[in-house]
Amino acid sequence: MTRSARYSSPAHYAKDLVDVATMPRKQILDLLKLAASLKNKQRQGAPHRLLVGRTLGLLFQKPSTRTRVSFEAGMNQLGGHALVLPMGDIQLSRGETVSDTARVLSRYLDGIVIRTYDHAIVEEWATEATMPVINGLTDHSHPCQALSDLLTIQEIKGRLKGVSLAYIGDGNNVANSLVEAGAKMGMRVVIGCPSGYQPDQRVIDRARMEGQTTGAAIEVVESPLVAVKEADVVYTDVWISMGREREQARRLRTLTPFQLNKRLLQRAKPDAIVMHCLPAHRGEEITADVLDGPQSVIIDQAENRLHMQKAILGQLLSRKKGSR
Repeated sequence: MTRSARYSSPAHYAKDLVDVATMPRKQILDLLKLAASLKNKQRQGAPHRLLVGRTLGLLFQKPSTRTRVSFEAGMNQLGGHALVLPMGDIQLSRGETVSDTARVLSRYLDGIVIRTYDHAIVEEWATEATMPVINGLTDHSHPCQALSDLLTIQEIKGRLKGVSLAYIGDGNNVANSLVEAGAKMGMRVVIGCPSGYQPDQRVIDRARMEGQTTGAAIEVVESPLVAVKEADVVYTDVWISMGREREQARRLRTLTPFQLNKRLLQRAKPDAIVMHCLPAHRGEEITADVLDGPQSVIIDQAENRLHMQKAILGQLLSRKKGSR
């Protein structure tokens, strides 16, 4: 048995990572174990070349630091190769269909990461491609971020079930994915955001249904003080996501009361950790003293993107090419 074969994906795993909600809970649990193992191997300097000879495509329509670098470096460390595909350099930019592109690239690549605006584009890729398709971020969700956040919380708190996570601010793509992830793991997730800035109601409804099985509790409130009360984790993200720049003035006015600062953090548990997926706008959604303070784990959180990304690649790309 080869080293990579030991990490081959069971047939019941989802072929793609489009969002957290569509992944079996067992697949997520196995991802967390694999990510922890790969992190330990890297820190020990032990080889973990699970994907020798495999090639990953990176198709990014949106700018990226952590997603691109963690996938590119991670694929390298796993013994494979990452190929960046700038949108302007391929025929998609000149009208070729997703269907034709996905079917052809499936003959060249072992997997692809897509970072784009419209979530339906990633869903179409997943339908048309025979290779695994990984959502590197859409306006609707950021599943790789949420999965790596589970790894960070589990490392620090020693568990996921029953952990209380308060997300403060704009109920954006990160909030959607955190709700889905928390529901899978039996967490209490409280979203504190103003009216009109809530997460997708369909995400909330599905997560509450999932919670009937896992014991998760999903709440949406309009008071940041209520949201963070007795929280184990306090999380925030930028208020002006990519593509929302024209709404800047209105968003700043509406969301200013939801700034994560020392006064708000005092409402959480004394040992609460502060999380932010970065990049951060210091002085807007979070103050510098909290971002750099003793309760902040944002650099550990960012590092874990690498380890979880490698686990995702190891799990999905180990499957026999072309299997669905």
